Amino acid sequence: LIALYIQSAPSTKPLTFDDFIRLKRVSDPQISPKGDLIAFVVTEMNKEGNTSNSDIWIIPSRGGEPWRLTSSPKADSNPRWSPDGKKIAFISTRKDSPQIWIIDPKGGEAYQLTTISTGARGVIWSPTGKNLAFVSSIYPDCKSDECNKEKEKKKEESLVKAKIFDQLLFRHWNSWRDGKRNHLFVIPAEGGKAVDVTPGDYDTPPISLGSRHDYAFSPKGEQICFVRNIDPELKISLGTNNDLFETTTRGGKTKTITENRANDNSPHYSPDGRYIAYRAMARPGFEADKYSLILYDRKNQKKINLTENLDRSVNEILWSHDSASLYITFQEKGRISLARISHKNKKMERILEGHYIGSPSLTPDGRKLIFLKQAINQPAEVFSLDLKTKKLNQLTRINSKLLSKLEMNRAEEFWFEGAEGDKVHGFLVKPPFFDPSKKYPLVMLIHGGPQGAWSDNFHFRWNAQMFAAPGYVTAMINFHGSTGYGQSFTDSISGDWGGNPYDDIMRGLDYLLAEYDFLDKNRLAAAGGSYGGYMVSWIEGHNDRFNCLISHAGVYDLRSMHGATEELWFPEWDLKGTPWTNKEMYEKWSPSFYVKNFQTPCLVIHG
Repeated sequence: LIALYIQSAPSTKPLTFDDFIRLKRVSDPQISPKGDLIAFVVTEMNKEGNTSNSDIWIIPSRGGEPWRLTSSPKADSNPRWSPDGKKIAFISTRKDSPQIWIIDPKGGEAYQLTTISTGARGVIWSPTGKNLAFVSSIYPDCKSDECNKEKEKKKEESLVKAKIFDQLLFRHWNSWRDGKRNHLFVIPAEGGKAVDVTPGDYDTPPISLGSRHDYAFSPKGEQICFVRNIDPELKISLGTNNDLFETTTRGGKTKTITENRANDNSPHYSPDGRYIAYRAMARPGFEADKYSLILYDRKNQKKINLTENLDRSVNEILWSHDSASLYITFQEKGRISLARISHKNKKMERILEGHYIGSPSLTPDGRKLIFLKQAINQPAEVFSLDLKTKKLNQLTRINSKLLSKLEMNRAEEFWFEGAEGDKVHGFLVKPPFFDPSKKYPLVMLIHGGPQGAWSDNFHFRWNAQMFAAPGYVTAMINFHGSTGYGQSFTDSISGDWGGNPYDDIMRGLDYLLAEYDFLDKNRLAAAGGSYGGYMVSWIEGHNDRFNCLISHAGVYDLRSMHGATEELWFPEWDLKGTPWTNKEMYEKWSPSFYVKNFQTPCLVIHG
């Protein structure tokens, strides 16, 4: 009997929170100049210490066994190869303050390059290897690091701890600005004084609505293009007007590249130096507008839109080595697609679809792309794609041992007729060891944004597998307002927060209960964060179909949201004004006006 029991016992188990914490997080793959090696970051969590630690790893680009390059007990991240491939610059907190360190990719002891008191982050090399650029948050009136040190010392020693601000955007999310600004610095690769090339009372890169690539060296390493917001409206939290500028690596005169009143970011020089490709929105004040791929000709200052016919927002940009075309990624129906565009004729070729990828880079021979790929049942790993054969090859398997012991189902897709007769898309994840003959409770997850989307990715905050593991069928609907389904679909939520999106969710619930016999209509839950938390409160005021609700970081009253947010452009666009210029809109869609109908038990998470 014992032998029979052992033989029939499952070899895998459901995901637990301890398993979830043990999963390592792979990020930031960087191909070496020779194309033979890939550096990447692995982050590990420590539940007992409530801490995390990141180290830099390397793996051959053809695949094989990876090795750990750094092993500091503090965080090592942001690896960047020198152009000759002999060094890797990275950011480390091994001496508390984040600084640039340099290490030989073959191993050995790293040495510290920067000692700036305000710390360094976001390091990149110039293509010549002569300089590096980085960002530091400093006091804008300080001309030296000693000045920054003195101001910090006075602040720490002062008995007055109250904060005084005379302009808005003094806080972004949970980060206080305290009078500092992000500035871009350039430092010689052999060490020496770092030069502030973006002086002034502005942030470079901007603290909001930027990208991972908001500054870049020109191919000859003499100029640097960067993003900042100098619009006076930013001081009253209304400006989305990020622009591109260019200066020399020594600082000095700044040239304005864009004068678009909406958001521009992510500059990328072409390898031949003639063009700068970047992302641009068209509507000032709207943070969820479509990002187009714009090409700026440095020779004649003309700009052309390369993605007029693509009804999707461009995510990431990558030049081909011959400067003839660009690779872009874009969100599409819950996944991230990859395409190549010729800037001569704007012809676009889809290279990879149906996957969720990010952080792409091109091998030096131009034959392969390296990127991260993940799915709802697979944390991110490094993959390569052969551009000729379209063959995918998984290079890293950092979590393979742990994953082999876990039972996690893939995401299943469904479509149904939502509000306005539009087709609405969703994902469904079944619990481990699913038995179609049984009845399962359903939890409906509601995404935030609201201009966002559920995707086929392994999310480390709202993780569908963690909801499915205890035995719930987990459903996620990309309602009106979601991204990746065309700009008009995204736009439709503005001024309609509790309208069509709510209708979609309830129609989706009806569809699921009618379509899937294994769902128990008497055991239903809904949970959401941010706008998802708002929608949970809206649901509570409008029906009692769910047995319980969870509102995480949600909005209960839109009027108080307007007064509390630091990004005033957001509610004033989405709710068509302020609580005093459009009182009806704020009251119409505020859950607080329907509190008399609240009956369903609701867990509220805030902080």
